[in-house]
Amino acid sequence: MAYLDKHLKKVVRLDAASRSISRTLAAPGLAGVFLLAILIFAASWTASGPLAFYVVAAAVVGGYMALYVGANDVANNVGPAVGGRALTLGAALAVAAVFEAAGAIVAGGDVINTISKNIIQPNPAMGALDFIVVMMAGILAAAMWIHLATHLGAPVSTTHAVVGGVLGSGIAASGIDVVSWPTMGAIAASWVVSPVMGGLIAASLFLLLKVLILDRAAAFAAARRWLPLLVAAMTGVFTVYLTVKGLSHVWAPDWSTVAVIGAAFFALAWLVARPWVERQSRRSEARGSSVSALFILPLIVAAALLCFAHGANDVANAVGPLAAIVAAASTGVAAPESVQLPFWVLLIGAVGLSVGLTLFGPIVIRTVGERITKMNPSRAYCVALSAAITVLVASALGLPVSSTHITVGGVFGVGLLREAITNKGIPNPAVQPRTRFLNVLALNATPEDAIRQIRKRERRKLVRRRYALTIAAAWVVTVPATAILAIVLYALISSAAAT
Repeated sequence: MAYLDKHLKKVVRLDAASRSISRTLAAPGLAGVFLLAILIFAASWTASGPLAFYVVAAAVVGGYMALYVGANDVANNVGPAVGGRALTLGAALAVAAVFEAAGAIVAGGDVINTISKNIIQPNPAMGALDFIVVMMAGILAAAMWIHLATHLGAPVSTTHAVVGGVLGSGIAASGIDVVSWPTMGAIAASWVVSPVMGGLIAASLFLLLKVLILDRAAAFAAARRWLPLLVAAMTGVFTVYLTVKGLSHVWAPDWSTVAVIGAAFFALAWLVARPWVERQSRRSEARGSSVSALFILPLIVAAALLCFAHGANDVANAVGPLAAIVAAASTGVAAPESVQLPFWVLLIGAVGLSVGLTLFGPIVIRTVGERITKMNPSRAYCVALSAAITVLVASALGLPVSSTHITVGGVFGVGLLREAITNKGIPNPAVQPRTRFLNVLALNATPEDAIRQIRKRERRKLVRRRYALTIAAAWVVTVPATAILAIVLYALISSAAAT
């Protein structure tokens, strides 16, 4: 019998190992099927003319890029909600996939001018084929870098990856004089501006929540007073965010109209939120739940709206160069003045974002939502709201910012504030006034107690520093790494095209 049990255990371990390998291979296999479908579709229905081969190849590369934009960039929008236990991983993937695709299809825009003209200024004598090779090398380099970063669990800016790729291939094609250095300087500045702004705004929001609600003796009564106003403010901010950023490619009202719309939605949200908060707070208080649970629904709504706006804006990171390639192939002109975003190109980007998020997104979601610092609904709510506010403030000031850097900066900002309050004993004026007198009961009775207290304080590290170093290094390296990779790829593709 012992002999039989021993061999049965081996069979069970072998079966578990085979299932693990199957799960590991399933995602790349499904991604391969998606890219094969793009290849067949592009070859059968979209490509024509002497440069048709390059359009088909670019469509596959654009699909590859869309997969990993979804896997890496989209994960930032739902990571805090997963970490805050407002959404399960499966629910977060479903919400993000639906709203990212909706944003891309309904309001997806064309930022091709930035990709094809503002980063580099092509030589007027450059032919259409040379331009296509430049764009293809750039987007392939960006996709490969984001693929590596996603595998390592590092959230990086897909915009910066595309910029670095196009920059490197442009330099390889026409020399360093083609670079638009003011644009590159603004991008470099955003490495600091984005996370700092995101962190400061998220920490300020969290501190406001602690003072108004979380640390109050009667927290639920305070929530009934203040949470409807906070939900209304969130609704107004996101309405302005979607109007200015998410819907800017289908509707561009002036700022006075935007302000009126934001104020109207603020008032409507307050009227709806007030009775809802009243009911939910009474139930939660009766059950003995945490007041933080009241932030679950606002957080889910915030995550969904962030995904919609992200899909509308950043789908062009995945397929913008592809649209430029299609335009160059059809017109025979490098960097044509007018570049349209064909619906089939937009569809590749929209589907690719959702598929990539579903297949590969959990890695980065866990990094942003769980591994940097511990989240709950109220903290994650501050991060999500901070992302929208920071983008709006930066847009008003004309500062280029990265949504990835903002979200990660917000997570660190909330975590570091909690750490400072916990370790340094920052008093909350809502619950404990400042005093000039020592608390005798808090003094250490023995030297051993003093040492124990010191060690206890040393252990209160609420933010994992090693992730900060890894993520910061990935941010700084993204542009030069993709530029170097694009130079190599340009040499390979151009030599292949010449044969």
